[in-house]
Amino acid sequence: MGQKVNPIGFRLPITRDWGSRWYASRKDFADYLLADAKIRESLKKKLKQAAVARIVIERAWNSLRVTIHTARPGVVIGRRGSEIENLTKEVSDLAGGKSVKIDIVEIKSPDLDAQLVAENVASQLERRISFRRAMKRAVQISMEQGALGIKIRASGRLGGAEIARTEWYREGKVPLHTLRTPIDYGFTEAMTVAGKIGIKCWICKKQEVVEAEKAEASRKPEPKETFEPAA
Repeated sequence: MGQKVNPIGFRLPITRDWGSRWYASRKDFADYLLADAKIRESLKKKLKQAAVARIVIERAWNSLRVTIHTARPGVVIGRRGSEIENLTKEVSDLAGGKSVKIDIVEIKSPDLDAQLVAENVASQLERRISFRRAMKRAVQISMEQGALGIKIRASGRLGGAEIARTEWYREGKVPLHTLRTPIDYGFTEAMTVAGKIGIKCWICKKQEVVEAEKAEASRKPEPKETFEPAA
C-alpha cells in the first residue's frame, strides 16, 4: 500500500502555517485542542453558505482571536453585525467563557482556493449534477483564473454506481514533492443519496499570488470587519 501524507502537514514549516497558533502546558493541551475542534466544527456548520475556507485560532492568556477566511464576508457579518455578535457569544461559550475577538479576511479569488473548489464540486454532486461535468468545470475555471495546475480526485459511489471507484482530472503541473512550490490542498465530503463521496483538490499557484494572499492575511483588518464582544 502507498504511504500518504497530508499535503498541508508536509509543508507546515515551509510554505504553510499552522491553523491553531498557541502554546499550552501538558495539562491544558488536550482541552485546548478539543475546544479548537469544536469551534471549527460549529462555525463551519453555522456558516455553511458563507464559503469558509479555513479558520485560524490564536490564544492569549484569557482570550481568543478567531480569524475566518471567507469568500462571502457579508454573510458572516450579517445585517449591522448581528450575526457576528451571535458567533462571538457561541465561540465564547465553547471556549469556556473566555474573551473572544473575531476577524474576517476576504478571499479575493475563491476559484484558486482548493478547499472552496472541493466544496463547490461537493455541493454540485449533492444537487445530482454529473461528477464529470462538475470536476471538468472546476478544473477549467481554476486554470482560467491563473492557476499553474490543478488536480481533483473524487472517490465513492460515483453516479450512484453499485461499486465505489475513483476518478480524477488533472491539468497543468502539480509537483507534490517539490516543497518550495506553493500547493494548496482541500478535502470535503459530499452527502449524496448513494452515500458519501470524498473530494480532494490540489492547486498549484503562482508565487506572486501566494505572496499577495499572505500580505492580505497579515494586514490588520479594517475596523468595520473587527468586532469586540459587548461588555
